[in-house]
Amino acid sequence: MKSKFVGRRTALRKTSVRWISGLALIAALGACSQAAQQLAAMEPTNETACALDGMVLKDHAGPKAQIHYAEGKPDFFCDLKELFGMVLAPEQKRAVAGVFVQDMGKTDWDHPQANWIDAKTAVYVVGSRKPGSMGPTFGSFSSMKDAEAFVSKEGGKILRFEQITIAMVDMAGGAAHDNRMH
Repeated sequence: MKSKFVGRRTALRKTSVRWISGLALIAALGACSQAAQQLAAMEPTNETACALDGMVLKDHAGPKAQIHYAEGKPDFFCDLKELFGMVLAPEQKRAVAGVFVQDMGKTDWDHPQANWIDAKTAVYVVGSRKPGSMGPTFGSFSSMKDAEAFVSKEGGKILRFEQITIAMVDMAGGAAHDNRMH
């Protein structure tokens, strides 16, 4: 009798472990799926405006960016210098869930659409002759080959995300400081 009871208990234990493991796997996959959905870049609409200056993104050339915060909807930026100014600012305290930029090796500089990549894995061209919405800007690329081709045509220097400093983000020539319309 004892062996039948032990056998049933062992079978029950194995079944319970399988169920618990299965439920844990389903929960983990659900969490991964939810995190992936939250971290997916969003394509701006025709009305999407820059979080800093209100400029409509689709009206301007050059790469765009977006920051997804842990607690809410994303902020969009019409220029990569604005993005880095926000991300690198010492007063930036909001929890960032993801940062995306456009891959300029795969989209048209003058009318960029889609082709969003993780900003932290991108390579950047700083100091090129190619202007963005706010004047001189950074170019973002998913491949070193595309960045090198851009540099040979437009000039500049290739840097990684972590190499860009707040000192490189000079927005003095931007719309807020443009006195030509007075």
